[in-house]
Amino acid sequence: MSLSPAERLLVSLGVEAPDEIDLEAIAWTLGVKVRYEPLELCDARIVGADTKAIVTINSTSPRGRQRFSLGHELGHWHFDQGKTLICQAQDIDNHSTRVLNPERIADGYSADLLMPRYLFDAALRTIRKLNFSAIRGLAEKFDVSLTAAAIRVVESRSIPALLVCHGINGRQWFRRSPLVSDKWFPQRSLDRDSPAFDVLFGGRKDTPLPQKINADAWFDRHDASWFELQEQTVRIGIGQTLTLLIIEDERMLEQ
Repeated sequence: MSLSPAERLLVSLGVEAPDEIDLEAIAWTLGVKVRYEPLELCDARIVGADTKAIVTINSTSPRGRQRFSLGHELGHWHFDQGKTLICQAQDIDNHSTRVLNPERIADGYSADLLMPRYLFDAALRTIRKLNFSAIRGLAEKFDVSLTAAAIRVVESRSIPALLVCHGINGRQWFRRSPLVSDKWFPQRSLDRDSPAFDVLFGGRKDTPLPQKINADAWFDRHDASWFELQEQTVRIGIGQTLTLLIIEDERMLEQ
């Protein structure tokens, strides 16, 4: 397995377990000092010159957000050294689909630093049934947010699934496993037949386990009604939900 720059850094530091990923110590080895203070206009910023830099992280953010923000800024330090950067909330973990977007590249570095594949994939293989409870266990193991862990799971090459985030105005972003054809593009608006609709708009609690639903509730394709998939939805913020769609019918994976 080829390693990314962040993963090569971890290997060079002898990191062999998730609890050994000490971001402040890693930053120090890179010449980066980390400090925490309240920030109103951004989640994090990095200022550097030559081989030294200072990263400031918003002290009022949740721990998972702080760690991802620090990883993001270390990504900028790796790829964009010599620049002064201020990253707002929408820049970090921004779910852009543009591969060459500098913020997306920094997000990728952060994900590799916090959840290196050589450790994360091994932990993922121990899961018998994929659901948000299992993903939450991974999030706790790697000390990241539920959303970050869910994205990492879905973007792996082991489970055919999609992850879709909705707000009250419609779909905000989604991720698709490499195993799933790009012909399966989730609709912008939630279908009233979907349990996710009741979670977002009806006051229903998170769905405790994945449940079967017809695929045409999620995809506007002529053949969607031929298939069923598994759906589970959780709230991740005020007026915001995250839905896991698991494909079990192999016919849906055909190109």
